[in-house]
Amino acid sequence: MLETSARLLRLLSLLQMPRDWPGADLAERLGVSARTIRRDVDRLRELGYTVHATAGTPGYRLGAGTGVPPLLLDDDEAVAVAVGLGTAAVSGVAGIEETSVRALVKLEQVLPPRLRHRVSALRSATVPLASPAGAIDPALLTAIATAVHDRESLRFDYRARDGAEGRRTAEPHRLVSSGRRWYLVAWDTGRRDWRTFRVDRMRLRTPNGPRFAPREPPGGDLTRYVSEQISTHPYRYRGRFTVHAPADVVATRMPPTVAVVEPAADDTCVVNAGSNSLDELAAWVARLGAPFEVHEPPELIEHVRALGARLLDAAR
Repeated sequence: MLETSARLLRLLSLLQMPRDWPGADLAERLGVSARTIRRDVDRLRELGYTVHATAGTPGYRLGAGTGVPPLLLDDDEAVAVAVGLGTAAVSGVAGIEETSVRALVKLEQVLPPRLRHRVSALRSATVPLASPAGAIDPALLTAIATAVHDRESLRFDYRARDGAEGRRTAEPHRLVSSGRRWYLVAWDTGRRDWRTFRVDRMRLRTPNGPRFAPREPPGGDLTRYVSEQISTHPYRYRGRFTVHAPADVVATRMPPTVAVVEPAADDTCVVNAGSNSLDELAAWVARLGAPFEVHEPPELIEHVRALGARLLDAAR
């Protein structure tokens, strides 16, 4: 059985080369009969690989199938894929960051130590010309993603928004990318509540903590929860507005990192945003180019009224 499995892997490795393989050549390479090659090709097809047979002289070629069966990579290919996934994970390209991290976790779990060292060396020797704000080491992302998958607690040092340093222990739930930054949604065991941590402010400690049972995510809507945590909660002022424009239009001007935009009607939406500056809150909404009303906080209502009077005076 072991000999057959090893031969199937060798056969698959040969078929992954972009060429047609005569059955006789495969039989010679593997030291078996042409009949054995035919049986092995049938086994590969049963495993989900699409193997085309050419007419006339028996020949074989690996084709695209309906699913993605396991792939065989040599050392150089594995390193190239790992580095490429790491680059995509922090590239800021919308929609592929989290997927790249998941794929990178799976790949690094099976890489032998010699290849992990090559991947690490290449990363450390590469400097991108430009990167998203708070660029993250892919190794940190994969370590956190692995803990999420394995349901292992994380122990880490954390630098808060005000610069204060502290040690935290948390049960990681999900990684969330805003396109510019990465966040970890986790249950903070010390504060016994859900928290959102900026990954670029985390420094992991080893080993990880004990395993944990999964909890229900906060609020049921993880995207909304993270948006609220990073766009309104950390700030001194939390503004609420009604904007007379469609929610999908406003959302293109005020992304989830800036505000939570909720549709109220076909052409009206409610916007919640935070800032340490009343001027900034007023400017954000005024620049939308649509009529709006300010609901709270009271000091923002007074500030907008005074600002409007000054603007009118300046225009006379």
